[in-house]
Amino acid sequence: MRRVLLIGPGGAGKSTLARLLAERLDLPLLHLDALYWQSGWVQPERDAWEGRVRALLAAEAWVMDGNFGGTLDLRLSACDTALLLDLPPWQCLWRVLRRRWMHRSRHRPDMTPGCNERIDPDFLWWIATYRWRRRPAVLVKLREAAAHGVRVEVLRSDAGIARFLAALPQVRRGSSEAVMHEGDGVP
Repeated sequence: MRRVLLIGPGGAGKSTLARLLAERLDLPLLHLDALYWQSGWVQPERDAWEGRVRALLAAEAWVMDGNFGGTLDLRLSACDTALLLDLPPWQCLWRVLRRRWMHRSRHRPDMTPGCNERIDPDFLWWIATYRWRRRPAVLVKLREAAAHGVRVEVLRSDAGIARFLAALPQVRRGSSEAVMHEGDGVP
């Protein structure tokens, strides 16, 4: 696992899992939200964003979290592992509300400075309807990626995420050696 992509609805835990994977595998971490949004929630031009994503994907290794459907095909073709966090909508909505409370009047650590945490009805609706509006198309794209050799995992619960993490080797910092610990699964 050298190029890991995490996708899923808001509040599913993509940024948290991405951080844990980057630490565990000693890979660079890329939070797409922080790279996409400019201060004040300003969006970049579409062509500029696509060019930036292409440049990011050219790196030898990364853990990348974020949705941005307009570049999903590019990202799936560049990754070796794709993780869909498919947690229940109620759990994602709860986490977003909790995150809003915890980061009120400031930006999250995985977000651009000047983009203070906020919630709007469209974002909540997107989370609530992700499973039946967005997920079917994402699953088709994941099946296509798997047919081209991408390792695809659909993680549907916190317990499933914990099992996935426990099965990964710990990589020594500054080394490509994997270190197995007692209780770790086979990579």
